[in-house]
Amino acid sequence: MAKFLGLDKIAYLFRVVKETGGIRSALYKLYRMDELKIGALRGIDKYGNKYYENNRFFFGRNRWIEYAPKYGTDYDASQIPADWYGWMHYKTDLIPSEDPSRPKYKWMLDHTENLTNTPGQFIPYSTTRPKIEPWVPPKSS
Repeated sequence: MAKFLGLDKIAYLFRVVKETGGIRSALYKLYRMDELKIGALRGIDKYGNKYYENNRFFFGRNRWIEYAPKYGTDYDASQIPADWYGWMHYKTDLIPSEDPSRPKYKWMLDHTENLTNTPGQFIPYSTTRPKIEPWVPPKSS
């Protein structure tokens, strides 16, 4: 009867708020992520991002990331390191610390995020003349 009346959804909401850390924390998470989810913490990368999994949700929606608080609301997918990217996109079911086949060589570079549309973006410099020159009207004297 409780499921028919939807009372199980209210109980689930209270459980989510409790596991999130209270009403204030739940509202902050809702503001940053646009949804409230609870799941098993699978790991934390060295940038502070937290990776969760809950198989109660549909495949494709059962793994998610909570970006580090330093990003605020200015986060994007390029802030996920390559080793966790494979887990997030179902290329492997093993988290990076459990996968012995992942190569880690000293010559491999550290992860950097995409800086497009930021002050740190790459702007190419061209030394060639443009093929089309803008027309400058003659000055009348």
